[in-house]
Amino acid sequence: MDDDQQAMADEWASALAEQTTDASSAVEFDELQDESVPVNDPKLDVILDIPVTLSMEVGNTDISIRNLLQLSQGSVVELDRVAGEPLDVMINGTLIAHGEVVVVNDRYGIRLTDVISPQERIKRLR
Repeated sequence: MDDDQQAMADEWASALAEQTTDASSAVEFDELQDESVPVNDPKLDVILDIPVTLSMEVGNTDISIRNLLQLSQGSVVELDRVAGEPLDVMINGTLIAHGEVVVVNDRYGIRLTDVISPQERIKRLR
């Protein structure tokens, strides 16, 4: 690992350390651990390396094709979110958490502020 990569890794480690020391955003995972399958389970090991897409949604809006075709550089599109509201963290299009943007060493990251329980995710699928 070169010096730049090490410096970036140190910055991310520092940001993560801040998160764990911030009592207001502390998250307890006891409930999830009680219900989860151990990570070293051979049955689960088959799927652990499957890639998924994590994305963060700032907001969205419905727009007609007529208005879409009128967009140009500098156009402003109003979204359905209020400034400062937590953003949606999605895995393959499924909401799994809410979070806020963090910037570390000129790169964006996600600080999770609220994780959706597996039971709630199942309810949202129906």
